[in-house]
Amino acid sequence: MSVNLTYHQEGDYLIPDLAAPEDIPTGIWGMRRKEFLRQHRNGIYTGLLLSGKLSAHLAEIDRQATEMFEQLTRQMAAEQGVTEQLKAQDQMAWVGAMNNIRNAVEEVILNELIYS
Repeated sequence: MSVNLTYHQEGDYLIPDLAAPEDIPTGIWGMRRKEFLRQHRNGIYTGLLLSGKLSAHLAEIDRQATEMFEQLTRQMAAEQGVTEQLKAQDQMAWVGAMNNIRNAVEEVILNELIYS
């Protein structure tokens, strides 16, 4: 089995042209995780990229974050009394409360999944 690699030159070095398989779609959480790894954890990012596991990792993070987002949003809305009845009575209060909940949940996900 022969693999033909192409290279490009950067300074005095020949760098292989590598690309990770991008066949697994990722959502916003996966993209945020990818950007975080690329900027702040370059070793982990490069290791995942070269091993071909980056797409699977990002898809799993995206799945976990989406589930966590939905679950925490429901829980916090129930705890704070943000219901469909409030939505029918005072839409602006409902929108404000839901925006606060979504922002809080987003912070939790960023700290526990994306930036860890």
